[in-house]
Amino acid sequence: MNTKVMFSSKTDEWETPQELFDELNKEFQFDLDVCATNMNTKCAVWYDKESDGLSRNWHYTGKCWMNPPYGRQIGKWVKKAYEESQKGCTVVCLLPARTDTKWFHEYIYGKAEIRFIKGRLKFGGSKNSAPFPSMIVIFRGSQL
Repeated sequence: MNTKVMFSSKTDEWETPQELFDELNKEFQFDLDVCATNMNTKCAVWYDKESDGLSRNWHYTGKCWMNPPYGRQIGKWVKKAYEESQKGCTVVCLLPARTDTKWFHEYIYGKAEIRFIKGRLKFGGSKNSAPFPSMIVIFRGSQL
């Protein structure tokens, strides 16, 4: 990925660092990548923009990986992850650590496990670190 694009508002897609995903996948054994592309999916089954993960049911799949677009729609993805976990699935999310946002306080704080990542991640094989801190948010489904 072009780093000039990565550090601008021209893209809201930040490809998950493979090493981080592998570590989490060992722990959770993901079944579904809920917002991916055929170029960056981390699971054998995934939803892309065309299949619209926001309009689908995730709770039938078991364990979901979510690295959503980081633009204005991120709150909708976090809300969806929370709601799907209430139906029974576990959703593990890679998110920017934006603890001042409405979505953080409404759907994460006090409702999910939060693992803050030390330092800054390098997304998509970039040589440069992201301009923001990141966190792993785990919504544990109650029925699985």
